[in-house]
Parts: sequence; C-alpha cells; structure tokens
Amino acid sequence: MLTVAEAQALILKEISPLGSEKVNLLSALGRVLAEDVASTRDIPPWDNSSMDGYAVRAQDTRGATKERPARLAVIGEIPAGRVASRPVGPGEAYRIMTGAPMPEGADAVIPVEEVLAEQDKVGCLREVASKEFVRPLGEDVRRGDLVLSRGTCLTPAAIGLLASLGRASVEVYQRPRVAILSTGDELVEIEERLGPGKITDSNTYTLAAQVRAAGGVPVSLGIARDTLESLIERFRWGLTADCVLSSAGVSVGDHDHVRDALEHLGARLRFWKVAMRPGKALTFALLGGKPVFGLPGNPVSSMVTFEVFLRPALRKMMGHAELFRPRARALVEHPISNPGGREGYLRVSLRREGGRYHARLTGEQGSSILRSMLLADGLAVIPPDTTVPAGDEVDVILLDQSLEG
Repeated sequence: MLTVAEAQALILKEISPLGSEKVNLLSALGRVLAEDVASTRDIPPWDNSSMDGYAVRAQDTRGATKERPARLAVIGEIPAGRVASRPVGPGEAYRIMTGAPMPEGADAVIPVEEVLAEQDKVGCLREVASKEFVRPLGEDVRRGDLVLSRGTCLTPAAIGLLASLGRASVEVYQRPRVAILSTGDELVEIEERLGPGKITDSNTYTLAAQVRAAGGVPVSLGIARDTLESLIERFRWGLTADCVLSSAGVSVGDHDHVRDALEHLGARLRFWKVAMRPGKALTFALLGGKPVFGLPGNPVSSMVTFEVFLRPALRKMMGHAELFRPRARALVEHPISNPGGREGYLRVSLRREGGRYHARLTGEQGSSILRSMLLADGLAVIPPDTTVPAGDEVDVILLDQSLEG
C-alpha cells in the first residue's frame, strides 16, 4: 500500500490545470486568473480631495490661527463628478467635496470643520501643508502596473480592482465537471421507498456537495448496479466530464467490479490501496487521459478520502496554487488511539482557548457514522500504532474555514 503522501504526490503529478474561459466579473469571484492583468489607467485618474472642505493654495494659509484666520474668496463649488470652471488664484478657494478633482492652482484641502464660512468668503483657522488631504493621481494604481498575476484567486477586493480598471470580464481557469457515480444493488434513489435490504443513496449528494464546495461542477451518473456491464456503461458516460468519481465497489468482494470495469475500458491503474484509516480501498486510474477515482462506499470513508485526495486534485485543475487545506497543532483533551499500521484521519471538534486549539473526538469513529463528519471541525492526523495522551499535540487538517488563521 502507498502512504497518503505517496498517493497524493502520484495523483497530483498526473493532474494539470484545465483550459481557460472568459466570464463576467461577478462570476469570477473565487475563480483563478488565467491571465496577467496590467492597468490601462491611473487610479485615481487625477488628484482629488479626501475630505469635504475647501481647496486652497497652502501658501495662502501661512500664519493662520483661530484668532487670526486667513480669509479667502470662495469662487465656486466642486461636487464629486464635476471639475472646476477655472484655476484657483492667490487669495481664492473652492468649496470641494470628497472625491472631487482638485482644481488647477490648489495644492491642499482644509476640512470644513476647520474654517469659518461666510457668504462668499472662508476663514481658515490654521495653516495647511501642501498635499494635505489630497489623494494624488495614481496613488492606488499607476498606468502599466501589473496589478493581478496569473494564478491569483479572485477575492472581493480583486473583483473591485478589476471593476475600477473597467474590466467587465476576465479570463479564468475552467471549473472541472466531475461525474459522480454511486454503485450497489442495495441503493435506491432519494425519493424511492425503501424495500427490504435497501438504503437511500446519500453518497451522490454528499460527494456532489463536496465537489461544489471545492469549486467544481458535479454531474450525477446515477446508480450503477453490481454488475460489470452496468459499471462499464456508466464509466463511459462519465468520460464526457473532466473527472470521474465513483463510490463503493473498490474492494475485493465478489460484487466489487470497479477495478475490473476500468481495466476492461483500458484504464491505466495507478494504485488501489492507501495506508490510511478510514479509506484503505481507494482506486486511482487514468481513462482516456482523464482522472478516475474509485472511493470507498462507507459515507465517512468517501468524505475523508475526497478531502485528502480529490479536493487538492480539483483545485489543481482550477489553477489554484494552494492545494491543501491549512493545518494547525491542537492539544487533545482525552487520549486518542489509532491502532494498526495505517495513518488515522479521525474526526475532531475544535475550540480555541488561550490562543491554542483544543481537540476532542466527535464520538464513535466508525466509517459509516456520518454524524462524526457533521460534528467535525477538523481531521486529526494520527501516526500508525499510536495513542496520543491527553495534553499532547496532534496535527489537524482544518475543515472549518472560520477557524483558519
């Protein structure tokens, strides 16, 4: 069996970013840039006022005090979106609003709270320095600057910057379409009545939600029966997607046909076991140049293996530089055991106290207990044949983004 690190490395070696597409600006949020973006303009495009006040020549306020204000003639008003009708001359000022362009001749703004306004004059109650309360041309971005690089994940701030550059659309990496297949004669669709020995297919929905949360586009292939013919047919359907993901049928039982189906279709099998708990039975293959993942059928096993292997692969397909979830060290509040020769990925709830994480198992850790994932803030990574005593630290993969940082 491969170790988890070996399996991750092998998968990521076979994965490449998808092509790019042009999307409108709001649709680009959370996507990864597939182009460098250089500024075609200065931002702001002109010197402007950072305060409501009066645009003045700083030299005209020399010596001004509350007792002896410097009185200037007000020659007009400049609201945001307008420009001055003429330059400012000696002894003159414009009433100006925040964001309005500075008039020619003025080099400073005195805030409205620091003047005495009269009918057509204003008294400056203090000296102002040149450039005071003036936002200069290009303070944020200069024409020609590289403002966003290929590979940048687009945040709300990046979207705002692109909008300020007049970019209505942008080139981003495509989102992978992931074909999802559940297998098993015991499965029924979500709205069907349960007959004897039947269970509702939940893995399709769990995995589709994980694909969507990772940024991909889930495509359901439905339920394949435990026959070689049914699996071959469904895998063929899945080749219209960028990646194929199945759950169950990857072990060595009489009704486990995933590996046989992939071999029949000419897939290149890369591995089919990983030394981890839960999730030992895991298949990775290439079929028609596309990655195919056969996950275990137990709900927790499929979710954990998705987090550890599928999510990084999908993020690489989408052009992300950061492929893995962040990790943290946490103090365990009770002993945590991982018997056997496989690395454990145990579900824990986390709390912060004194600037440190504290971890506690979410309950029974059976691979069919989906509630253990519902309550989990992270996955505690426990070495093989190890019991971590209370008070010791463990490495935790953070599943809850609110706990990052």
